Formats: sequence, structure tokens, C-alpha cells
Amino acid sequence: MEILMSIVVGILFMSAVYLILSKSLLRIIIGTGLLSHGAHLLLLTMSGLKTGAAPVLTDGVESYTDPLPQALVLTAIVISFGVTAFFLVLAYRTYQELGTDNMEEMKGNDSND
Repeated sequence: MEILMSIVVGILFMSAVYLILSKSLLRIIIGTGLLSHGAHLLLLTMSGLKTGAAPVLTDGVESYTDPLPQALVLTAIVISFGVTAFFLVLAYRTYQELGTDNMEEMKGNDSND
């Protein structure tokens, strides 16, 4: 199972880097979203998704699930959602002002910096 998850993480990272290196601002935003999803999946895969009792320490419980990876991924999902929302608003405002989402056209030139 870990090998399959590692392959999926690699595919997510590969497609995210491809999208981030494109010239379209919307593709860059989608690429950052894919990159964050790949990082979440990598963190869960590396933590080893163990099964066991709930992480409540009581008498007689010897095997319990570690809640730290799930808490870290949940926090990272919330942060990536906020960053993606900010990027989308920034891209929308940029498109309103400049009329394009092409990064090459947004660079400007010597007369218009």
C-alpha cells in the first residue's frame, strides 16, 4: 500500500511542478494546490497509517493510533485552503486590472514598469 501511495505522491508532485512552471496564472494556482495535496499525502504515507484504539489513554489500552500526523495534515489543509483562496482573489483582481493571466504579459517593459 505504501508503494502505491508513494507513486501517487510522485505523480502529484510531477504534475504540480509542471503546472507551476507554466505561463498561466490559473495553472500556477492549481499547481500550488496539487503540491499541497501531495505534501499532505506524503506526510500521511510517511507516518505509516497505523490502526489501533482511539488515542485516549485508559487502563488496558496497549496499542493506540498516533493523532499527531492527522492533526498536522488537518492544519495544513486549512492553511492551504486559505492560501489558495488568497491566490484566487489576487488572480481575479489581476485579471480585472490587466485583462490577462499570462505571466509573460504581466512582466511589463521598459516604458511600463
